[in-house]
Amino acid sequence: MVRWSADRGLQARMLLTMFLLAAVYLIFINVIMAMGVGIQGVVLIMGLFLFIQYFYSDKIALASVGARIVSESEAPELHELVGRLCAIAGLPKPRIAIVRTDIPNAFATGRSQSSSVVAVTTGLLRRLDKSELEAVLAHELSHIKNRDVAVMTIASFLSTVASVIVQNIFFLGDRRDRESGNLFAVWLVSLIVWIVSFILIRTLSRYREFSADRGSAIITGRPSALVSALMKISGTMARIPREDLRKVEGMNAFFIIPTGAIANLLSTHPPIEARIAALERLEREIL
Repeated sequence: MVRWSADRGLQARMLLTMFLLAAVYLIFINVIMAMGVGIQGVVLIMGLFLFIQYFYSDKIALASVGARIVSESEAPELHELVGRLCAIAGLPKPRIAIVRTDIPNAFATGRSQSSSVVAVTTGLLRRLDKSELEAVLAHELSHIKNRDVAVMTIASFLSTVASVIVQNIFFLGDRRDRESGNLFAVWLVSLIVWIVSFILIRTLSRYREFSADRGSAIITGRPSALVSALMKISGTMARIPREDLRKVEGMNAFFIIPTGAIANLLSTHPPIEARIAALERLEREIL
């Protein structure tokens, strides 16, 4: 098992993210109470919301991209590779899922190290050699090791729910709700939740990618393999039809490479050139 040093910068950012999300929850509770919902109703609503977040956010993430959990008999080589990397990283072996799409990508999700899932696409499996695939899987396992995947899963679920409410709020409720202003209050709070979540997810995600790249280099001992994989994935992405890319853009915060052309300021990932430069520095340190 490799010697793993905690990333204090990542831990501080995750702590700040959870603190701000808690503040958003308090705002949401106050608005619900101001609309006349009793304390019992507030507790019931928030308890249900937290229950869904904790137990089902990973399942929602997998379902949104059509990922299917595969057994050892269905994907023996993939299971063997993940199991070996987990032994090196000191992790329990996660469940493994495959997404049938030509888009080459991978992601990890789950609420804890013991209940996590690593998903890869068929496009990734076809394009990468064994060392490159190993580096990508080690990157995803690093997210699980750092525990940032749990924070991202919860934050992304909250953002998704808020986005749906913002887009559909005025189709909900009756005329009395609209005239009383209750729907507008819910819409405004949902908009604030979505904006805060949007900023938090992107800020945390950009930093955590550097940390997971470093983790991949530590686990495999070959930063160059991840460099090669990133170059292959990013080069292939430019040739994938735009319609296919749009189908999975909502999961960008989880993927190893974001889909679509997104401005750096709004991207969930740092520029590929910056990631490669950091990995090349690690390569020189190892050598």
